[in-house]
Formats: sequence, structure tokens, C-alpha cells
Amino acid sequence: MPNDAHTAPDASEDATRFPPAEGNSAQPADPEGDPIVIVRGGCKATTGYPELGARWRGDDAHAPNEPADPLEPADPLDPLDPLVAHATLDVSVFSARAQRIEVHLFDVPRGAHEKLHVALDEDPATHIWSTEIPRAVLEKAGLTGTLYYGFRAWGPNFIYRPAWTKGSTIGFVSHVDDEGNRFNPNKLLLDPFALEISHDPGGANDIDGRIYLSGDHDFAKDSGLDAPKGVVVERDLLPCAKKPTRPLRDEIIYEVHLRGFTRADPSSTEAACRGTFRAAGRRAAYLRTLGVTAIELLPIHEAENDQNDVETGAGGDNYWGYSTLAYFAPDRRFACDRSPGGPTREFQQMVAAFHAQGIKVYLDVVYNHTAEGAASSRGQQARVLSWRGLDNASYYTLGEAAWSYQNNNGVGPNLNTRSAAVERLILDSLAYAHHILGVDGFRFDLAAVLGNRCARGCFEFDATPPDGLLKKIVHALPVRAPEGGPGVDLIAEPWGSGPGTYQLGNFPWGWAEWNGVARDTWRRDLNRLGLEDVTPRDLAMRWQGSPDLFSNDGRRPWHSVNYIAAHDGFTLNDLFAFDTKQNDQPWPRGPSGGGDDYNLSSSHGGDRRAQVHAARTALALVLFSAGVPMIGGGDEFLRTQFGNNNPFNVDSEATWLDFGLIETNSDFFVFAQHALHLRQAHAAFRPDFFWLNADGNGNGIPMWSLYTDQGLVADDAYLNNPFHHFIGYRLDGTELGDSARALYVAYNGWDQSLSVALPPVAPGLGYDVLLDSARPRLTAPTEIQEQGRLTIEPRSLVLLEETEVRRSL
Repeated sequence: MPNDAHTAPDASEDATRFPPAEGNSAQPADPEGDPIVIVRGGCKATTGYPELGARWRGDDAHAPNEPADPLEPADPLDPLDPLVAHATLDVSVFSARAQRIEVHLFDVPRGAHEKLHVALDEDPATHIWSTEIPRAVLEKAGLTGTLYYGFRAWGPNFIYRPAWTKGSTIGFVSHVDDEGNRFNPNKLLLDPFALEISHDPGGANDIDGRIYLSGDHDFAKDSGLDAPKGVVVERDLLPCAKKPTRPLRDEIIYEVHLRGFTRADPSSTEAACRGTFRAAGRRAAYLRTLGVTAIELLPIHEAENDQNDVETGAGGDNYWGYSTLAYFAPDRRFACDRSPGGPTREFQQMVAAFHAQGIKVYLDVVYNHTAEGAASSRGQQARVLSWRGLDNASYYTLGEAAWSYQNNNGVGPNLNTRSAAVERLILDSLAYAHHILGVDGFRFDLAAVLGNRCARGCFEFDATPPDGLLKKIVHALPVRAPEGGPGVDLIAEPWGSGPGTYQLGNFPWGWAEWNGVARDTWRRDLNRLGLEDVTPRDLAMRWQGSPDLFSNDGRRPWHSVNYIAAHDGFTLNDLFAFDTKQNDQPWPRGPSGGGDDYNLSSSHGGDRRAQVHAARTALALVLFSAGVPMIGGGDEFLRTQFGNNNPFNVDSEATWLDFGLIETNSDFFVFAQHALHLRQAHAAFRPDFFWLNADGNGNGIPMWSLYTDQGLVADDAYLNNPFHHFIGYRLDGTELGDSARALYVAYNGWDQSLSVALPPVAPGLGYDVLLDSARPRLTAPTEIQEQGRLTIEPRSLVLLEETEVRRSL
């Protein structure tokens, strides 16, 4: 391919580097893989469905018809199919403090009273409340189609009285009592284990949000007519397909918002389906050709985002989705097929499409707080949607006062991860996503909250207890082995809000972590030259995979997830185009509250060429470091959010990916794609263990060595001097399973070009340039003109391969 070519490589040419997942719908998975069985042309996981919630019993043998196109919706199951005609509806929910719980069943999601309500019985040993409802009973009540349901609960602060009616105060004692109870039977409660939900609590549904509130003015308002309800979803079975089983060290992660990924995608022929699971699945081949191996989706669990469609503007919108309504339910707004069961099927089909291209699917999950939010008026007024009305003290970590909460997430009360109920909710949610929905890994938002071992009113992170939630997650799913195979990949955002919550490097074995130290080191070096000190040793430590953070407990370089830009903060383009955040812009670019102004960003004096050059160098720093690289969706073509570094509430063309930028910024796209493929082509950058400055195979070359601009091995004095702005490292490919004899990464962080001496090589050998961040269209190996020396442009990174000299110099 010519050096200036920008045509994307044909997918078939990359088959050896990016093999699609093995297996097909006619074969079960490997016996060592996830346990599945074949049932009438579909797959049924032997584990993964939660025991709690509302589930049909007796339909396990049913599978949907397989569509010809895996991204077309499957035929929904007929709830009166003869195979399930005698099924029983099992309903169960947890509460350790309730005195009475009823399930209310509806034939429509809104605007009508229940057709049937049944009291549940408590098992005092487990505090599981349950009942069984034969289909005949449901049919007699007129419930012959899709079932919608919710709970009403009574407890010590609102005692059950037979005379109680909806909207009455009979039995009321207090809004919240000394034990933290917040029961209120006037609020219909969403099942924490609902597999789908009918609609959002407000937003486009024109619902008065005060019906969900406690407090003197609103606690007697009944929410049953309008409250979101769980949907009883049939257990649809999709064709079997093997999941990718690569080790985590081989991944390149692409973080993107599900809706924003394709909402403005011109390649989508179904305009109504842009921004959906279906449209995302149709972009799988693009990601594979780009060089991505895993897609990490911002939260796709149900969140309140219907409001985004009500009117133009950011006020009250929730674009990112970091306030979860239901931890099992794919968001209906992200589905083209929004019929009951449609979002679940469509999500599974999307996962299958990514797997067919060999791409893993990771979910960003939010188990630190919920959509119910904080309490006000000294705790008297609070939103009661689900968990709070079922068992407030079990589901949330209370503050020192029973009406208050511990908040280490900045949004609302912490989920009580010391509670067996919350542990079960989280573990079952993860298992369902993995075994039933097909997900390959998870990124845990503000994961430090999951390690809080303080019972009440404080925060004490401790990852060491074997019975702690962090270790239970590792063993329960389980985490994928270092060499790959079945299981899941686990990634922590290792901080929270408040003292003691920054825990980078402190998670247990099995957990990878977002490496904020690497991010900030690279940002300082690229954007703070002469203002903040960065030593060659600082850079070398991050290149090596941050052994200072991850080696002391036996973890490895791939437990470091390396990035320079993510959804939190500036895009890659904006990091080098703006000095400060621009969050107060009018719609459609804002306004957005919050956002840190310590971004370590720089506009580079408004010089567009310098900005783009810096972005190329930044991407190269990330990709040619040991660890797992992550890029933001659209960063491959320099998407912008116009300086807004916190657009959590901006659901507009300002945050949707503009694929037209592939042509506009074609030089950058060519460079990014080439760099991604080089990362995949060279195993030396994906080591299982930390690189060592030692000769492990007796060829006289250390596995990893650092060099000065004079071609000498760097000593401590050089490495510790912040006035040295050049550093290079050499890898012995023969020790690292690489096709190259050796690779050399040379970085000039200074604002002037440097003529550097290259590390010496044996007679007849020299260097080819594989990549130069100053030359974006250099995509083929290029022999250097003067073997032994190389001129590196300012603020540039060059990757070289040791090879035979092909001509006389």
C-alpha cells in the first residue's frame, strides 16, 4: 500500500490478526467455555436467570424462530403458546423489614388500576417474599397478554391496616423512622429484578413527578396509575455463538455511548433505528477494520432519559445514563423494537453481531447509587421508586442519622454493598448480563464504593476480605484467566467522591483499573512543557504498565487500562484545542454543570496543526505502552464536543459521533487506524508480565532497556532529570513472542527537533520507521536515510523496527 494511502484495509486481509469468534448456531460452546445447551435451535444458559423477580415457570423448552438476518427482530413468543399454557407465574422479592408486601398485576403499563393483587409470603430465614400464581387465575382476572407488575409494601413506619385504600393515610406513622424505614404503600414499587420495565417515571410520559415523593405534601399521593412497572419477559433463546476468549492483555477498548454511536450515522438505512442496539451491531465490521477488539458501552441499563425527547434543551436531561432504574433491563429507548421483550432480544442480537466480528462487548455498570436520588428536608422528603420503599436500610448505606445517607458518588446514597441483598442484586445482574445477554466484561463506575466496609455513616475502603464484594465478583463470574478462555474481564474506575475514595492500584487480583496517573503524566508532558515537571522515569514507568501501581500484589501490566481521554472530560481533540472547559454554551452544545477545570489541557495557541500533531502523539503514547489501551468513540477521527467536558445532559448532534469527520480529518484517521493495527501486530506491546531490564534468552540484549538521545543506556541521573525531554525504549522481540527482532520507541517531548543516536545493532542490521506521529500518512515500513541516527520532530513519537539493511548507504 502506498505511504499516503488512506483506504481502509479489507477485513479479509486482517483475518489472522482479528479472527472472528468461532462457533455457530448449530454447535454448543466449547465444554470448557460458558455452559450452554441446545434447545429447539436456540441456546439456553444453565445459569444466569435470577431467581428473584417475576418469572414464568414451565416455558424452558421454548425458543424463538431464528431470523434470517441476525440483526432483524425475532418473532416474539405468544404468551398463550401451548408450550407455556400451564405455566405458573413465580413472584419473589427481598425485604428484611417489611410487614406486608403485595404484587399488583396490570394488563397495560399506564392509566389503569391493577387487574389482580396478591399478598406474598415471607420466608423468615431468607426474608424472601414470594407467591405462585397459576395462569388460570391470571386469565380469570382478565390478564391474558403481556403482564406488567409492581409491589406495594408496608412496614414499621407505615403499618398495614385492612381498611387502607390507595391514597389514604391509614396506618401511617412517619415518613422515616429511627431504623431508616421508608415504607409507603401509596407508592407502587418497581421490582429490583425486573428484566424489562414499561416506561420511565416521567419525561415524555407527561407524569407529575411529585407522585413518587414522600413528605407531608405528597406521601399520600398514589403512584400506581403512572408508575413504571416491571414487564414479565419470556425467556427467549437465541442461536448459539462462541464468545471471544482472548486474554485481556490483547484488547483495544473503544468507549462509546450506545445512542451517540449511531444517532447521526449516515450509513444507517433505517433512520428510525439510528441510535439503537440494532444500529450499533451494524457498525461491528467498522470497528474490526479500525483495529478495535472490544466495545465498552456507557450505561445501557434502564435510566431516566425519555425526558431527552420532550423538548430541545439540556435542562433535566440524562444523556450518559449514570442513574440506574433497573439493573437487568436494557434501556427501551435504545431499542428499535420497543415491544415487550424487544429490547432484550435486540440487545442479544447486537452482542451476537459484535461477536461475529471477534469483538468483545463490555458494559459500564453503575452499582454505587440508583435513580432514586438523595433525600431532602432532613430526610422527610425522598423519591420512592423501588429499593427505598422495599427496604431502605438494606439497599442503601445510612448516615449517622437514620434519615440521612452516606454519599461517596456525588449523586445520591451509596448502595449498601455490605448487605446480602445488594450483593445478590449485583452478582445476579452481572451473571444475567454475561450468561443471558452475552456480555464479555464490565467497567464499574466509581468502583471504590463497592469496597466500602463501613457499616454506616463513613467510608473505609478495604479490598482484602475474602468475603468482600470485590473478591466475590472475581470468583463468582469468574474473571477470565491471564491466558484467556471463558469468564469475564473486570475493570474498575478506582475512585469515588470524598476522603479515602481514591484507590488506584489498591484493587484485588482479577481487577484491572483505569490508570489516572498514566493519563495525567502524558497530559502534563504534552500540555505543560515548562510549567510542570515530568521526568524520563515518569514516562518510562507508564510505558512499562505502571509496575509501581500494580506489581506489588502480583498483578500484571494488563491490569492497567491506559487512556488519555474518556467520556469524563475532554475528547482527544478538545484536550489539545481548549485551555478551559466551555460548559456554559447554549443548546445544542450545553449548558452543562460540573466538570473539572483541572484538565491539563491546552489550546496550543490556537495552532490547528500543533493541536492535531499533539493528538497523534498522545494516541501513540497510549497504544505503545504496556497495558490495555482505551480510546474514546470518535477519537479516531477527532470528534469534538466543542469544549464541553461534562455533557452528561447533552443528547444532541454535539455529542453524537459525526462519521463525516473520517473524510474531514482523513490524515488523522489513517494514522489512528495504522497505529491500532501496529499495536495488534506486535505482541511485544502486549506483555503478560512487566518488561525486565535483563537478558532472559542469552542473546546479549535485555528484554527492555531505556536510552538517551545519545544512544546510551539511560542511568538514574538521566532518568530523574526533568530537563531531559528525550527518552527511548528498546524491546527484544525474541523474548516477547514478537515477529520483530527488536522494536524501538523514541519520544521527543521537547519543542525543538532532535537528531538522536539510535541503539547500536549488529552488522548488516538497521532500522525501519513503522510510525511517526509527525508524518500521519506514513503507513508502510520506511528505511531511515542515515542508519544509526534519526531526526525526530518536536513533540513526536517514532516507532522503529530493527531489520536487515536493504541497500548500501
